Amino acid sequence: MRLEVDLDLCQGHAVCQDEAPALFDVPRNGQVRILRTDPADELEAARAAVKYCPTQALSLVDDDADE
Repeated sequence: MRLEVDLDLCQGHAVCQDEAPALFDVPRNGQVRILRTDPADELEAARAAVKYCPTQALSLVDDDADE
C-alpha cells in the first residue's frame, strides 16, 4: 500500500494531519505533504485520513493489485 495525494484537489483543511500526524504535514495556508508514502505501521490512521478528507484528495493504492 502507498499513499497518494491529488494536489489539484487538496485545499489544506489538515484533516489528514489530525487523523495521521505521523504520515501527513499541512503547513499553515498550504497543501498536504506526505511524510511517508508507505503507511504499513499506521494503516488504520491512513485509512481514516483518506476517508475523512473533505475534498477526497487522498488515496491508498494497493501495489499488489498490479501484479
